[in-house]
Amino acid sequence: MSKEEVCTGEAGTQYASTMDPTATGTVAPATIGARGSKLAQVMVAEFLAGLGGSCPVVRFQNRVVLTDGDKDRRSPMSAVGGASGGAFTSQLEAELRAGRIDVAVHSLKDLPTQPPDGLALATTPGPRADLREALIGAPLDALRHGARVGTGSTRRIAQLRAVRPDLKVVPLRGNVPARVAKLRSAGLDAVMLAAAGLCRLGLEDRIAEFLPLDQFPPSPGQGAMGIQVRAADRELLTMLSSYGDPAVDRAVRAERALLGALHGGCSVPVGAHAVVTGPGLTLTGQVTSLDGRRQLTATAAGTDPEQLGADLAATLLRQGAGQILAEIR
Repeated sequence: MSKEEVCTGEAGTQYASTMDPTATGTVAPATIGARGSKLAQVMVAEFLAGLGGSCPVVRFQNRVVLTDGDKDRRSPMSAVGGASGGAFTSQLEAELRAGRIDVAVHSLKDLPTQPPDGLALATTPGPRADLREALIGAPLDALRHGARVGTGSTRRIAQLRAVRPDLKVVPLRGNVPARVAKLRSAGLDAVMLAAAGLCRLGLEDRIAEFLPLDQFPPSPGQGAMGIQVRAADRELLTMLSSYGDPAVDRAVRAERALLGALHGGCSVPVGAHAVVTGPGLTLTGQVTSLDGRRQLTATAAGTDPEQLGADLAATLLRQGAGQILAEIR
């Protein structure tokens, strides 16, 4: 990685991980739920820092929730979360419904596109973290023939095979630091991860290469947070919605609309990347077969995020995306 190329959010923000998650207010208590991983807790701190001192009527408290994805570190993600996803979100949603937490902080790429009964996505905070994919260990072009690359993502496996069919992909699960450590402990030549997680954890110096978005579009919503509350908590929902980033919100809505129209989840090889340009959006979507031999990519522009996602999904389906996804399912 060149010295000039660093982890950035959409506004070039560098993220800190030392925020005080209790420093937001002094009156009504509200309990935030998040996974116990270091990355999830950094996102909680980032979210609260975005609220700053301008939310004086709420005193947030943090509660760690153990999810299926945290309990099972061995099975493939498709086996843990199912086709629609939810491995890292369903327990948080259950805690919301039960009233044991009031706000759930998600990595938006983990959140299924189908809106759950009784819950609402209150806001998508900005700026979005670096949404690119990253390699640690070595750049892609420097990897020897037959090199061992670790990743547990179906989409990343398919994308790697499309570009470098000679590589041996090694299944990899666990939190970001654990996967980084596997580079040496498992004798891997490289590990492919989301740049957002590495950047948020201050591990950007481990990045050997940021992979190009045109070849490796990320999971829809990657790099963004999703803040979820009970739909009936109108006051909290209204208050938190004012802290969203409109540009990030529109971009991830288009990406997630594409994924939803393809009836996909986080366990299918669908990549998407939306760029906001004034009132319009440009959305790129990609569907790749598991062996990497068939890859469909299309781009469309529009102003309505949901309609744009649906239209681009229709284009990909006409090109044969449905057959690829059916074979995977």
